[in-house]
Order: sequence, then C-alpha cells, then structure tokens
Amino acid sequence: MSEQQVDTGRRRFLTVATSAVGGVAVAGVATPFLMSFFPSERAKAAGAPVEVDISKLEPGQKINVEWRGKPVWLLSRTKQQLADLPKNDPKLVDPKSEVEQQPKYCQNEARSIKPELLVAVGICTHLGCSPTFRPDLAPADLGPEWLGGFYCPCHGSKFDLAARVFKGVPAPKNLEIPPHKYLSDTRLLIGDDK
Repeated sequence: MSEQQVDTGRRRFLTVATSAVGGVAVAGVATPFLMSFFPSERAKAAGAPVEVDISKLEPGQKINVEWRGKPVWLLSRTKQQLADLPKNDPKLVDPKSEVEQQPKYCQNEARSIKPELLVAVGICTHLGCSPTFRPDLAPADLGPEWLGGFYCPCHGSKFDLAARVFKGVPAPKNLEIPPHKYLSDTRLLIGDDK
C-alpha cells in the first residue's frame, strides 16, 4: 500500500477543468459543422418575402419585381380589362382555375385578392420562358379576338390578363400566382400570406 495520500480536492479540480476545456473544444469543432446545416444569410435573403410599394401603380400599368429569382408581375387592371375577362372563358384551358396554380384565396375569375391587381409569376408553364405583356386590343399578330394578355414569342403560348392559358397552345397550365398579402392599401408582401 502506498504511503502517499490522494489529494481528492486537486483530483476533482483537474477533472472539472479537463471536462470544461474538452467541452469548449468539442463545441468549437462542432459549431461550424452544425452551422453548415442552416441556410446562409444570402440564401435566406434570396427566399425571403418581398415587400412592394404599389402606391404609384397606375391602371393598365405592369411592374416587375423579383422573388426567389423569379420575375413576378404586378398588373393594375382597368375596369374594362376586368369586364373583358369572362369573354375569354370559352377559349381557356382552365377558366375557373381549378388546377392548383394559385393559393385558394385567388381561385376566382380574376385570380387575385383584389380584382384590380394581378400578381403572377412571369414564367411560362411550358418551358420556362417569360411571356411579354401585350395589352393592345386585336393586334395583327394575335388576331381580332385578342383582348390583351401575355404572349410567349418563343413557342406561342398565350395567357389572358388573369394569367389563364388559352387552349391550343404549348403551355399546359395557367401561370402561377405566388402567395401574397396586403400589408396596407399601398404595400404588398409577396412570398408570405400568413
């Protein structure tokens, strides 16, 4: 048997100190690894909702904003453009917007919360082109029955002013309506509707 006495106080101190230093070292090594599971600030910003000032949007005017790298159109429709929407119904693939290309609160003829403002993702449902805004009535290249809408010159897909697709064109579905909500009469939030 050894004549030396065990200094339990010193042993306890060394055990606690070693455990504390080891814990700090493990946390230091694990932190970068765990942080790699979370999206970066840049990724968060790219997917974040976009707030838009619509106070200067005139009737008949369209502006574009970017949300999640996609063009989103904001079209202020005139009363005449809204009145013309039902005239297109017999020529449309999905006039009642039954295919889920919009939130439930936009499943109506105007495909919008407020009829006068269309909010739509400006990417064709065929091959991802971006259609052009053609508000003109009966232009020579689109025919005498054209009441305004969006036309994809790449493949010929046509959409009305509610972003509903016409029959007989390559695009199979209406344009997507993103989730959105009004923060006030002049502020719109795209990408969040909660």
